[in-house]
Amino acid sequence: MKQVTPFLLVLSLALVAPSLSARAVPCVLTGSWINDLGSIMTIRALNGEGGFTGTYRTAVTATTNKILPSPLQGSQHQPNQKNHPTFGFTVNWSFSDSVTVFTGQCFVDEAGEEVLKTMWLLRSRMDDIKDDWKATRVGTNVFTRLQPQE
Repeated sequence: MKQVTPFLLVLSLALVAPSLSARAVPCVLTGSWINDLGSIMTIRALNGEGGFTGTYRTAVTATTNKILPSPLQGSQHQPNQKNHPTFGFTVNWSFSDSVTVFTGQCFVDEAGEEVLKTMWLLRSRMDDIKDDWKATRVGTNVFTRLQPQE
């Protein structure tokens, strides 16, 4: 009976380990991402407090100005605390008088791919307080990791 116990232990670990490792895969924010509209975002390395900077190049805009890459700044929960961290960042648009704040969470889907699920608020500058009602837009975006070109 004692000879069977190590075998059962090894067998149970072999059966359980794949499901444990799939859940333990962390989602990492750093790198380049593309969203469902074709906008591209690059997030640089996180600092010790979870802060980060990067750039955002939108694929869509309501302005007729030339689209330029815009700076972003944000923070996330420490990556060693959770495998699927929440985060937030602000984009200060370089080509218009508006700013967008994003909030979201980093996930790893069933196929092992990283996905950023986000919601955003865009605030446009208005010339008159009477137009304040139309100054803020809300939406959602899903980002996937942008694979390097070969």
